[in-house]
Amino acid sequence: MKTEHDTSGDTREDSVLCAVEGRTGVITLNRPKALNALTHPMVLRISEALTGWERDPAVDQVLIRGAGERGLCAGGDIRAIHDDAKAGTRASVDFWRDEYRLNAHIARYPKPYVALMDGIVMGGGVGVSAHGSVRVVTERSRVAMPETGIGFVPDVGGTHLLARAPGLLGTHLALTGSAVGAADALLCGLADHFVPAGRLPALTAELTGAPAHEVLARYAATPGPGQLAAWRGWIDHCYAAATVEEIVDRLFAYGDPAAKEAAGTILAKSPTALKVTLEAVRRAAALGGLEPVLEQEFRVSCHALTSPDLVEGIRAQVLDKDRSPRWSPATLGEVTGQDVARFFAPPAG
Repeated sequence: MKTEHDTSGDTREDSVLCAVEGRTGVITLNRPKALNALTHPMVLRISEALTGWERDPAVDQVLIRGAGERGLCAGGDIRAIHDDAKAGTRASVDFWRDEYRLNAHIARYPKPYVALMDGIVMGGGVGVSAHGSVRVVTERSRVAMPETGIGFVPDVGGTHLLARAPGLLGTHLALTGSAVGAADALLCGLADHFVPAGRLPALTAELTGAPAHEVLARYAATPGPGQLAAWRGWIDHCYAAATVEEIVDRLFAYGDPAAKEAAGTILAKSPTALKVTLEAVRRAAALGGLEPVLEQEFRVSCHALTSPDLVEGIRAQVLDKDRSPRWSPATLGEVTGQDVARFFAPPAG
């Protein structure tokens, strides 16, 4: 089955490949040159396939994977979001609305939803994988919600996932945007199983003819050590502070080189995005369920579209690649409580 013509700039008709193999519906994100970045037509095609297979008695489970060797999905098409924000148009709003609906659909999908989170899995890639019921990482996995680095805030249910991580590990990942490997993804609840990358072809082949829980029992292994478990002491202490400024002060003062490095990483991000992200993760913890968190994220994303930091962050990190964003406001102290609160207000229109 093919996608409709992709009007978002990717003119190929095969940006999402959907097929039933045995008793498994297989979704392949097929933009390897763009690290399988999601476009609006891709989101709609995935949603259509899931809806059809949900009602199809010939399909017992679903598998999602990425084409190429580099990763499942690097996120949404942020060049398109940049152009939309710069032009003052609202195509991104429509994209996010459908993307977040897809995230919720995946989370409540009645059949096993197996996500192969091999390689780079960031932003929107987390949204189409980490809400699934069977999530597989490999030694090549790099899982992250790096939005603060482009003046944005974790979305696609990311604040829900990070709020549920042990202790304050999720707050650390949300503010720094740091990527984690297999062991830390498992620790944070972003994945369920580790399978060596070299065994994925055989795993995929077996999944077409047998239930996921039976197949994973034969392929799952133990990953190498992660980092976050050893850092829990300073992470839980420092990120318990009330504000981003206090978190940074605690990180610098703690005496651990890794904590000091985290402080420097945070200070390179958008001050506004940092403060909104901290508030969003803490609110997500209180909201509990995924769907109310997605509603909150939709409001935040709509407001971010009109923020100067989103355009500037994408320019600096993706377009010009000078890695020197000029944030506005430029410092954490200049971002007021009122500035943060407006991101959580219902969007105009």
